[in-house]
Amino acid sequence: MSTIANKHCLDANVLIEAWRKYYNPKFCPDYWKILIELGKQDKIFIAELVYEEIIRTEDELSKWLKGSKIPINKINESVTTCLQKIYAADPTHKNLVDNTRGRSLADPWVIAHAMCENATVVTKENKETALNSKRIKIPNVCDNM
Repeated sequence: MSTIANKHCLDANVLIEAWRKYYNPKFCPDYWKILIELGKQDKIFIAELVYEEIIRTEDELSKWLKGSKIPINKINESVTTCLQKIYAADPTHKNLVDNTRGRSLADPWVIAHAMCENATVVTKENKETALNSKRIKIPNVCDNM
């Protein structure tokens, strides 16, 4: 059995940063066409909370995502069980969410959805390496899991 994931769960920043910085559709429309095609092939998906995070801002990316047909995975019992495993695996994983600023709310769900689907997490986040940091990032949790 292959351990290589055939599916990929996208973090919000993969779409947001690509749209704003690297692959704006005005300059690189093929990038967005490829994402749509990968979505149709069920090779990529986004977590429900990532979808909600992006569409709450009515902008061009929001409009594109709504029409993209990229699969949006809903929270269900299996995903919730995976989230519980993430938090049970290491007490520092609770620091993935920044409750004081209301940020990173979707981050643990991205990992839980990926675990549930045996998918690879795709994020633009960098691993937190400072020893005194209370923050933890998606790559840290993925490595731990």
